Amino acid sequence: MDGNCDEPTPGPGQALLAVTMAGICATDLEIVRGYMSFEGVLGHEFVGTVLAGPRHLKGKRVVCEINCVCGKCEMCQSGLSTHCRNRTILGIAGHDGCFAERIAVPEGNLHEVPDSISNEEAVFVEPVAAAVQVTKQVPIDPRMRVAVLGSGRLGLLVAQVLRTVGCRLELIGRNPDSLLVGEKKGIQSSLVKDIAPRNDRDLVIDCTGSPQGLELAMRLVRPRGTIVLKSTFAQAAPINTAPLVVNEVELRGSRCGPFPDAIKMLARKQIDVLTMISKRFPLDRGLEALEAAADPHNIKVLLKIAK
Repeated sequence: MDGNCDEPTPGPGQALLAVTMAGICATDLEIVRGYMSFEGVLGHEFVGTVLAGPRHLKGKRVVCEINCVCGKCEMCQSGLSTHCRNRTILGIAGHDGCFAERIAVPEGNLHEVPDSISNEEAVFVEPVAAAVQVTKQVPIDPRMRVAVLGSGRLGLLVAQVLRTVGCRLELIGRNPDSLLVGEKKGIQSSLVKDIAPRNDRDLVIDCTGSPQGLELAMRLVRPRGTIVLKSTFAQAAPINTAPLVVNEVELRGSRCGPFPDAIKMLARKQIDVLTMISKRFPLDRGLEALEAAADPHNIKVLLKIAK
């Protein structure tokens, strides 16, 4: 991010975007540590302006889905394009990301951003969509006891989305500062050290980014309950999965979500993301920004790219 790279040339069906602002997430930090063995430009959360591409979007502010898919394999044909056999992923696998002034992306990945959403809010569309995905995978009702593990960037977004659905919700984390952010949003928040796991939660969402998160989730979830795993981490670790078998627990991986839903929630101000922003850096201080994002005292760090 402190070096130079060639300006991308959009191919058939691609648009060229000028990146305005980008966000650093836990996946970016894990990639720096070796996750996915990725080489190239990092970054997948951003808002930009269309320089070349579809006529109706020329000059418009847009956000972009991260999966670049073939549209031809059996996964794409069956409606599961986010699991395309031939996909590349912005800033994660086989495709340069958004920590640059320009990026070329598939036209079909673009979503226009309404004027009611600021650039700083628009950066959050991708992670808010990932949070919304939990509600698409697991039916949730007001009687359910739900725990979100991890009070970092994604955990705070998942908790906010679940609050709009309605359930008996608790946010659990290690960082008193980020838990205070949850409390200010009306979300019951607790420190891990104050929790006595009793296998009594209907649903547990692990957003900790560590193997220890899944271990705690297995001690919290009730028999035949559900764990949704949002965490990715570079270093593999041994995990005793016997409790999943003994308690007949359903374990679901959860990844990308619906951009239209996230855009609507942000436009309606149902999700507050601005108070999650801790620091902003220009692109030429990108390495410093990554260090700041790894600091547990910071929640969300943004890169201001357009000059």
